[in-house]
Amino acid sequence: MAKLDESLLTGLPPFSQLERPQVRAILDEATSRRYDEGKAIFREGFDADHFFLLLDGFVRVSRATETGEQVIVLHISPGQLFGIARALQRETYPATAIAAAESIVLSWPMRLWAPFIDSYPSFAAESYKTVGLRLGEIQASLTEMATKAVEQRVAATVLRMANQSGRKTDDGIEIAFPVTRENIADMTGTTLHTVSRLLSGWQKQGIVKSTRKHVVVTDPHRLVVLSQSNS
Repeated sequence: MAKLDESLLTGLPPFSQLERPQVRAILDEATSRRYDEGKAIFREGFDADHFFLLLDGFVRVSRATETGEQVIVLHISPGQLFGIARALQRETYPATAIAAAESIVLSWPMRLWAPFIDSYPSFAAESYKTVGLRLGEIQASLTEMATKAVEQRVAATVLRMANQSGRKTDDGIEIAFPVTRENIADMTGTTLHTVSRLLSGWQKQGIVKSTRKHVVVTDPHRLVVLSQSNS
């Protein structure tokens, strides 16, 4: 495998304050791998033997409910660490990570987590900041499911994905990774039928454009109103 260049990491938050030789030392310990869409990177409950950085693509993170259903709790964007179970004082992965699109991922053996944290304070600070942001995002999602009506939840979820990964197109803001109506149902604690009905209705109103695996937000303002409406 060709040697990875330090420029891959130097602009990313966990590594931006490190010297180039430090980044080189970290990269020399990394393994690079491509994951096809739908491929599992790790699964909930399995031994946390590696931690990861997403270089390209998107990763969908889900957790199992008490009844065994998978609920999507967040998406990981390029440049972010994930699978950092040791930061949560866990020996196993607390969730399942699936490539939401073709993805390039770096991984390190988990035995290097403590040495990295001890040797690179800025890496440690950014890593624990990431943990805090993720927990906040999951809590916000759970709060929405407990307090908001279905239409509000679906609108808020579509907006969150558009804000996180959206790219401007002639039609509006396109969610950059493949997302199905079933995925949205899994994120909002509702049924596929309900999500299909809502998206079809919004499409007729010119708020979104939805195909089998892609969603474009064509009127973000109206979607914001729907996410906050109590009607």
